[in-house]
Amino acid sequence: MENIEGNISVIELEPWELVDHIGETIQIHGSIYKIRKMKGFAFVLLRTKRDIVQCIATKDTEIPVEESCVVITANVVEECRSKTGYELHIEKIKVVSNPYEISPIVINQKIVDTSIENLLDYRPITLRNEKERAIFKLQEGICRGIREFLYNEHFTEIHTPKIVQSGAEGGANIFSLNYFGQEAYLTQSPQFYKQMMVGVFERVFEIAPVFRAEKHDTSRHLNEYTSVDFEMGYIESFKEIMEMETAMLKYALNYLSEYYEKEIVLLNLSLPMVETIPAISFCEAKMKIAEAYNRPVKDWEDFEPEEEKLLSELILKETGSEFVFVTHYPSIKRPFYAMDNKENCNETESFDLLFRGLEITTGGQRIHNYEEQISKMKRKNMNVQLFESYLMIHKHGIPPHGGLGLGLERFTSKLLGYENVRFTTLFPRDINRLIP
Repeated sequence: MENIEGNISVIELEPWELVDHIGETIQIHGSIYKIRKMKGFAFVLLRTKRDIVQCIATKDTEIPVEESCVVITANVVEECRSKTGYELHIEKIKVVSNPYEISPIVINQKIVDTSIENLLDYRPITLRNEKERAIFKLQEGICRGIREFLYNEHFTEIHTPKIVQSGAEGGANIFSLNYFGQEAYLTQSPQFYKQMMVGVFERVFEIAPVFRAEKHDTSRHLNEYTSVDFEMGYIESFKEIMEMETAMLKYALNYLSEYYEKEIVLLNLSLPMVETIPAISFCEAKMKIAEAYNRPVKDWEDFEPEEEKLLSELILKETGSEFVFVTHYPSIKRPFYAMDNKENCNETESFDLLFRGLEITTGGQRIHNYEEQISKMKRKNMNVQLFESYLMIHKHGIPPHGGLGLGLERFTSKLLGYENVRFTTLFPRDINRLIP
């Protein structure tokens, strides 16, 4: 019997460590990203997990083809003209894997110069481009910053089911499946489970996929996306949720600034400043847009995408903020668990957060009283019996609570200035795409 120990012996150095080893011989591994042959020598660009490292090969060095996976033995030589302060003079190249065929897409230029269809069709290859992969390293940083913030605020991370008996959001935009002879669905939201867990941990969060069977083929819609959800108990107002999100975004953006400078520079990113975020009610926002742009209000129940853009432009001019909360959405357009305003039952204690013209968050306070929840479900002609497991929390006591869901891909796309959310989705799932 073999015993496997957990000790890790590091024999190779990472690129960021090499500047401390000038004059030494080291080993480093990665893929041959690009070869530039010169007179008497060649530049070999090695793609490692986060960096592109410049290596120098003599004319006698046998250089494998691009995208070969290699282990390089090299001397670390000081080079002031290099951004890293060093370059590697190759002594030996050990090939551990060769590509079977040449890539159909050129990936080692500054950008992948092709259509979005090709970019996504060849995603396993195009993601190797330095800038393409930087998008998702930055997205990692957003998640890390959010997680660290929420841990500091005493939230507990949870993992909820993705196969459920009923939809949290209702409507027809839900994927059904045969679950051993029973009808089941892919979850639209972890909403019910977040609320249940407020009764256990008081403050909870999850970063996980959700599924919407929406037949929209637009630049802002996906059928599977990553939702950043949190829920918190013992609140007095839904405004506490907005305050928590403001602090969360401020922390996450500062986290990027501190730990992801490499990607920020590479992507030429300008991070927005977040201190406070202005808020405006739904009705006020509608009238403000109508007056500023001489645009009659056609829909008093929801925002049109164009209205989101126009409102964001107005708020930016007036306040300098690239974010704006829109509050008190009509009850008819909010889910059955949204708490109605005590002074106006046609409005809810809810909000959306717009960022650079796009809704990235929906949140608000939930109904915690059993009779109030049953009454609202009946007003919406819902079958109460289908929600018995959810209603346990109301029957057996739950504190006043609320929370939100933030679309990670939407937030990343607007942060990077992309109009199409697919650019910031690792492997998009929409009405036309199921692979790769």
